[in-house]
Amino acid sequence: MSKTVSHNEDDLVFLDETVRASDDNILGANNGVWLVMIIDDDADVHSATTFALSNVAIQNRPLAFLHAYSAQQAREILANEPDVAVILLDVVMEQQDEGLQLVHYIRDVLHRAEVRIILRTGQPGYAPEIDAIQQFDINDYKTKSELTRIKLYTVVTAAIRSYEQICTINASSRGLDMILRASTELMAMQTLEEFTAGVITQISHLLGIKPDGLFCVQETLHNQETELFVVAADGKYQDLINHPVSAFEDAQIGNTLVRALSEGRNIYGRDYAALHFTGNGSSNFATFLKIGRPLNENELRLLEVFCSNISVGLSNIMLVTRLHNSAFYDSLTKLPNRNRLKEIIDENLASTEYRPTTLALIDIDHFAETNDTLGHQFGDMLLLAVAARLQSRLGDRLTVSRVGGDTFGVLGDDVQVNPAAVLAQFERPFSIDGQDVQLSATVGLVRLAEHEGRGVEALKNAHIALKRAKIQQRTGYSYFSRSMGVDIRERVNMMHALRAAFEEKRLFVVYQPQIDMVTRAPVGAEALLRWQTEDATMISPNRFIPIAEYSGLIIELGEWVLRQACQELVRIQRLGYADFLMSVNVSQVQFRHPHFLSMLKKALEDTGAPPHCMELEITESMAMEEPDALIKLLDQITETGVSIAIDDFGTGFSSLSHLQKLSVDRLKIDRAFVTEITESSRGSSIAEMIIQLGRNLELDVIAEGVEDERQAKILTELGCPFGQGFLFSRPLSSDVLHTWLREHKEHQ
Repeated sequence: MSKTVSHNEDDLVFLDETVRASDDNILGANNGVWLVMIIDDDADVHSATTFALSNVAIQNRPLAFLHAYSAQQAREILANEPDVAVILLDVVMEQQDEGLQLVHYIRDVLHRAEVRIILRTGQPGYAPEIDAIQQFDINDYKTKSELTRIKLYTVVTAAIRSYEQICTINASSRGLDMILRASTELMAMQTLEEFTAGVITQISHLLGIKPDGLFCVQETLHNQETELFVVAADGKYQDLINHPVSAFEDAQIGNTLVRALSEGRNIYGRDYAALHFTGNGSSNFATFLKIGRPLNENELRLLEVFCSNISVGLSNIMLVTRLHNSAFYDSLTKLPNRNRLKEIIDENLASTEYRPTTLALIDIDHFAETNDTLGHQFGDMLLLAVAARLQSRLGDRLTVSRVGGDTFGVLGDDVQVNPAAVLAQFERPFSIDGQDVQLSATVGLVRLAEHEGRGVEALKNAHIALKRAKIQQRTGYSYFSRSMGVDIRERVNMMHALRAAFEEKRLFVVYQPQIDMVTRAPVGAEALLRWQTEDATMISPNRFIPIAEYSGLIIELGEWVLRQACQELVRIQRLGYADFLMSVNVSQVQFRHPHFLSMLKKALEDTGAPPHCMELEITESMAMEEPDALIKLLDQITETGVSIAIDDFGTGFSSLSHLQKLSVDRLKIDRAFVTEITESSRGSSIAEMIIQLGRNLELDVIAEGVEDERQAKILTELGCPFGQGFLFSRPLSSDVLHTWLREHKEHQ
């Protein structure tokens, strides 16, 4: 009983019976048959292949089969049988590379160049690399699973035809030598333009005609229609490079090329030829040649073989071209990408010819919102429209590139690339799919004449200018200046120094006492982070806290400060200050972190600090953002027992109705309003309003920055219960704070 593996009607049928190599299998070419040799260690493959190709005649000649079940057996048969047309060879037999070694033996030891070798494998993971296929002169490669009955017949038929053509052409050493030489020369070419131009030249040499021809590629447009474009041309057609074939005056050229591609064959007329190239990477290429005379049979065969050989090289060139395009060109707009723009800038900087050149980075304002609202397909169409307008309206001899999602780069003459000219491109709306869309843009520019370094630095400087323009105002522009670069480098250097200082434990926490304004008794302290460099220089928190937030280091720093404050609170309470309140500032980045609440609970649990004696200070601007999410988070914090204070109150624009909904315990009057108390006739008005607001909302109020007795007296008269500032104490280290508390114990 036979076993079968079948997926559709034309799949191979695998039989249980096996076919062994014997003298009966060895048939010479004189018997009027095509010899097909099957080399595979699986007997089922022999049976299935023979069954699939039984009763098949090609070119009016039947097939006969030679069977070998090992590489050694194949060597013995091939040494005695010179007329094998096609070899179906298993890649993996005794050894993983046994098939390739056998190919080496056939080509280099037996010098059998005409036999067609088709590699087959049931293990796609062992597929040979492209360079190995070229090195060993392998004609085709298939997995056994894809070789259905019809496909196997197609592959073998194509191979036998190729074998017959080679045998015929062998009679003409000149034609064969020219094809081999042409193939070798073409394989050495690196770009698609060089390769395709070389094909036209080599065919002209082969046929002894003038190089009047063009080479086309069929591309799919955005509307899914196809169009033929000329990638190489010579002779009377040389001015047609990069033109669509549909625009030609001579419609015969386009019609013939379309036929060759759609029918998958070469088309020959009385004075022309349209050649089609097969293969995975080259099936959308065709060439048109004006020959001027009919071709003879030998020339037709030469062209067929030439096209067959060239298809492999064309496939390889296309692979390299696709890799190059992926690396250096944007897939949507086909514009140069960031990598290619860097190369172009480098070429410009290295040029000995001085040309005043400007690089501009153009960022579309609020593009993400447009993309999310109208859809990504609409967004892509919008980007294509922007790219087209920049290319067509800014002028000639400039480079337009896409360096990011909605950021374009323009490199060109200073006169063409200037803020007014660039921003003018966004004054008119863009018409997309029948809908007008008004866009605005922000521009960062750098003059290359003022630039030192390579293209990567120029792009970095343009990005710095772009960020500066966004900070100042959108729909604006900014030129890069050296001071910007200095600022950025200082920030980066400080970021690295801050991280190093944190890791090396050079950061420390100090504590500024908070007092009862009436009794002057200490009631709490605010924990403050400080940084002293190795040379004893103190770095202001106003400088390093924003950098810590920008770099993300604030998450680790904030947790460390919180734990230090909790531990200090425990120590202070052991000194007898049971109701002492410890305040800790929380940055916006830290507060918005998804694990902030769990981090807070863990710090309280690990240190044993009583939650009701811990206070978190958030800024007024933080309190006004994302009200629903903030209300939920503050409620969760309040449930732990920790209280909340709003720092710098009065400096923002609070909504009183929103403030009432927040789980807040205390308002902190900003030092600016405390200073104004004694500096203007109406200086106490804001502080007085905050104190009154706190009283009405039943919130505690504390004034910070109290520096003299006059300020303290006015605040006390206004009803402010608590204060903090240099009048009472500067920020103190832990040990000094303990001493200060003991000295002020009599005020309790």
